[in-house]
Amino acid sequence: MAGVKSQKDRFRLLTLDSQLWTATAMFTFTAHTESDTDRLGAALADVLPAGSVVALIGTLGAGKTRLVQAVAEALGVPRHTVTSPTFVLVNEYAGGRLPIFHLDTYRLRDGDEFLDLGPDEYFDAGGLVFVEWADRVAKWLPDERLEISLEVTGDHSRAITLFGATPQTVQLIDRIADALARP
Repeated sequence: MAGVKSQKDRFRLLTLDSQLWTATAMFTFTAHTESDTDRLGAALADVLPAGSVVALIGTLGAGKTRLVQAVAEALGVPRHTVTSPTFVLVNEYAGGRLPIFHLDTYRLRDGDEFLDLGPDEYFDAGGLVFVEWADRVAKWLPDERLEISLEVTGDHSRAITLFGATPQTVQLIDRIADALARP
């Protein structure tokens, strides 16, 4: 099956932080085709609860917007309506099972410009929030977030790594990995 090789692809780490055990999880999915990206998008759409924040990290052309299109389509939003918000900074998509707020921080000069977008309003709006180039504004994102890193591995293939550092995101990653392991 494309993308999921075995349970060995999942890693769970436990670290001691201020006398509390913190669970973290990481799962890498290999998307060989756009259909594999659609499968991941469908799994995310099925598992992410309202209010989820997803931090997207990757180079230009890595597939950040393409992944948001896959999630949106699985939620009932026509794929062709989902475009990169690089120049408008925020796109909102309604009409699906959940609203989607799609932010792009590539052109922002600093954190103040990000805060001027009013991200907390989106974080609290009860939809799914996707932040492209999230590594540029990581300190202004909620701690409770799913991070997804996309790496180009070929003309049409991507290594997509999901990372979570809270008990809730560890559970989400396990559920996503389980969904992708099914035929």
